[in-house]
Amino acid sequence: MQVTAFNICITTTDPVRMVAWYRDVLALPQHAQMGEGAFHVGPAALLIDGHSEIRGTTQEPARILINLFVEDLAAEQSRLEAQGVTFIRTDGTEYWGGHISTMLDPDGNYVQLIEFRPG
Repeated sequence: MQVTAFNICITTTDPVRMVAWYRDVLALPQHAQMGEGAFHVGPAALLIDGHSEIRGTTQEPARILINLFVEDLAAEQSRLEAQGVTFIRTDGTEYWGGHISTMLDPDGNYVQLIEFRPG
């Protein structure tokens, strides 16, 4: 298989609220060519859209982890906390060198900030 691009789509009952959170709180850059609910996340795209088969918030928030690798975990976490974001995990250290802070998006999906510090 030759994959030429990659994106992931988060479906929700309230795409307006979710788009606003990813745009205004996380401050992800919008991917204008793909529409209002699309964001640049490194070389990939993150899409937010409604779906007729979705009801309520996520029932298994750890099923899909939205991992955003950042240069400065402490600075990003501090910026988000100043906007009222609550983290359910703060700067957890993983054996492979990852430092992870986890928050919930408006639908209860896990969104993780990861700073890779090998060694």
